[in-house]
Amino acid sequence: MTSVTTEPTSRADRKVVLITGASSGIGAATAVALAAEGHAVVLGARRADRLDGLVAEIRAAGGTAAAVHLDVTNRADLQRAVAHAVTTFGSLDVLVNNAGVMPLSALSEGKVEEWDWMIDVNLRGVLHGIAAAEPVMRRQGWGHVITVASTGAHEVVPTAAVYCATKYAAWAVSEGLRVESGPWLRVTTITPGVVESELAETISDDAAREAMEAYRAAAIPAAEVAAAIRFAIDAGKDVDVNEIILRPTAQRP
Repeated sequence: MTSVTTEPTSRADRKVVLITGASSGIGAATAVALAAEGHAVVLGARRADRLDGLVAEIRAAGGTAAAVHLDVTNRADLQRAVAHAVTTFGSLDVLVNNAGVMPLSALSEGKVEEWDWMIDVNLRGVLHGIAAAEPVMRRQGWGHVITVASTGAHEVVPTAAVYCATKYAAWAVSEGLRVESGPWLRVTTITPGVVESELAETISDDAAREAMEAYRAAAIPAAEVAAAIRFAIDAGKDVDVNEIILRPTAQRP
């Protein structure tokens, strides 16, 4: 796990942050970075053993963390996770909608079950997170919803039609939440290019998997995306960082 060392935030500035897909990759790196800065992090994912290990690592470094087992395709799981954050730490200041899957394949392969899986995790998971967190934030009078999309939200490449569709939809939902909400809610879309993660492991199509492995050779560390998320969270109270796009310097497009 990549560690981040920084000056701890004051207690007055400490935020309670719920992160989905927190057992690896961007989610785990974000948890470590925010905890090192003094925020309280609630880690959500399906792999409970990994969450427990990460919570132990954060606490050993002096951070504040809790874990909750959740599947973002289950709306009740997100409601329970939000309630856990509020009960444990007194509020929910930031939701990071990070969970995602990427089983790429050409449309002609007809892998409908994988298409449904991407829609359920990458889109419905975002909606479930918003549905659970937004009412709590509205009652508080403040909050911040961050959704991790992809440069696939802005371009379509072969074998990625459905994946790109879900990420464009996640971007559109995030933008819709921003324009519909009052100034009490900040909304950010983080749009990374190729990042070191386990996403490619979900690709069952051999040709698509080989192509993606070659494409990901220039991937940036997940900690760089975590730094972008941290920047959006730490922006001044009157600043709403709407979108951050970051790619490896070698990624064209």
